[in-house]
Amino acid sequence: MTNEIATRDEQAVAVTAPQPTNELMEWVESARQANLVAQSLANTSFAGAYRGKPDEITAAILTGQELGLQPMTALKSIDVIQGQPALRAHAMRAIVQHQGHDIELVESDDTHCVMRGRRKGAETWQAVTWDIPRAQRLGLLGKDQWKKQPKTMLVARATGELCRLIASDALHGLPYAAEEVDGYVHGEVAPAKTPLSVAALTSTPAVEAAPAQTAEETHQVTRDDQAPADGIWDAEAAEDSVDWPETAQPGSAA
Repeated sequence: MTNEIATRDEQAVAVTAPQPTNELMEWVESARQANLVAQSLANTSFAGAYRGKPDEITAAILTGQELGLQPMTALKSIDVIQGQPALRAHAMRAIVQHQGHDIELVESDDTHCVMRGRRKGAETWQAVTWDIPRAQRLGLLGKDQWKKQPKTMLVARATGELCRLIASDALHGLPYAAEEVDGYVHGEVAPAKTPLSVAALTSTPAVEAAPAQTAEETHQVTRDDQAPADGIWDAEAAEDSVDWPETAQPGSAA
């Protein structure tokens, strides 16, 4: 009787034990398949900045899958900047438009950008303006990309802000365009900055020692107080000197 009760208890525990959901199991299988693809792509030029990094390729593919992007499109659209994944502006705009939302570029040049957009089914347009004074207030103009291509960076900023306004749900946790994140460099995977230590911040800069003079650079100057006390003219020294003008005579002006 005791054995029968123990058996029934074990069966009850087995039945009531939580089971992984189908959704989670599907995701695990997707991750496994993504890793197989990543291993194949990691050593090719198609991997771009992810070359030699299969784990990061896997993460990019899975992230892109949640956004509705195919694996190769995800590699071209998602950057890792300072350890954080971010969509490039053109990819963000494409995702929002693919969801049926409207985005229009109204005006754009090197000094300002005006974009407008509206959510699918809505009648009201949302307008966004980015200009150089606004970028200057945020301290952006000193960055390399803003110096080289201000028009592109203004469009990227306007794109990110507009997409968040009209379709933040389509971005699935990646609300910022890569061009908006500090450290963006031509869409490459930028290495994280090494934090400065307290010693590095408080140490006194080393002063370089002055280079030693060679024998040819050494000059000797006779001080006035070392001149002969009797004031007698040294005729032999004057005759041997190559610097003394030929017309000069002892006691006369040179």
